[in-house]
Amino acid sequence: MSTVLYLVVPCYNEEETLPTTEKALSELMSDMIKRGRISENSRIVFVNDGSKDKTWELIEKYTEENILIKGIKLSRNKGHQNALLAGLMTVKDECDCAVSLDADLQDDIGAVEKMLDEFEDGCEIVYGVRSKREKDTLFKRATAQGFYKFMRFMGADVIYDHADYRLMSRRALHELENFKEVNLFLRGIVPMIGFKTGTVMYERGVREYGESKYPLKKMLSFAVDGITSLSIKPIRFITTLGVLLLFASIIMLAYSLVRHFTGHTELGWTSLIVSIWGIGGLQLFAIGVVGEYIGKIYLETKERPRFIIDKYIGK
Repeated sequence: MSTVLYLVVPCYNEEETLPTTEKALSELMSDMIKRGRISENSRIVFVNDGSKDKTWELIEKYTEENILIKGIKLSRNKGHQNALLAGLMTVKDECDCAVSLDADLQDDIGAVEKMLDEFEDGCEIVYGVRSKREKDTLFKRATAQGFYKFMRFMGADVIYDHADYRLMSRRALHELENFKEVNLFLRGIVPMIGFKTGTVMYERGVREYGESKYPLKKMLSFAVDGITSLSIKPIRFITTLGVLLLFASIIMLAYSLVRHFTGHTELGWTSLIVSIWGIGGLQLFAIGVVGEYIGKIYLETKERPRFIIDKYIGK
């Protein structure tokens, strides 16, 4: 029996790019169905994440015209990660496997069939990994690569140069459902599932319409969320720094006592002020890091729903 494949595509203000995306994905799925590569029950699911343009109107139109298209409308904007999770959790019992990808199609859709090959060879999770970023701007390439290196350094187990382009089997999706975090960082959560995994390399393309949903400011915020959701390494850094400062203060105390008893005491106004500002800044920084973790604990204990589905349409 052919594999039932679902493509899950989160959409936020994608009115400009959606017509091109719908056409390209429909052609891909139709071709694979005709060749018997996947089941005729396979579908493309667009998840509208509270878009302010005509994204949802387009999705409704496509579901009426194209049997391959389904649409999910969230009750409000919940962010890319929650929209992606909403799509995956909605389709997990309808498919054998699901591939998540962005609406801008910068990730080469030609890799989908290669992911299917890996799935049929027994892989429960297949990561789409960018082989090169030659079409990215120098700034985008540097910040993106820095993001992955920094995340790994800070203790977050992420796949280098992998975003959210991946295949997950039904079994893996059901295991993903057991992760109840409100603060979602799927790039770090999915590797925790384990199982047999595979990797498919592809070349990242250029976004033709609209703007990137991950500018530098959002990328930094995303990194902070990922690190504090997956690792306590920042707190350990602060603890280590505190111990080092304690030893430094003991050395300075011994030095000051020696200077005092040898009659070389001097007015140390500059060093005193620098020390006060330095220690004060460190304390505020430490409180901020700890506060970030406490804030996440606060949100997790509320157990609020990560998404609310308003409509699910399509055949």
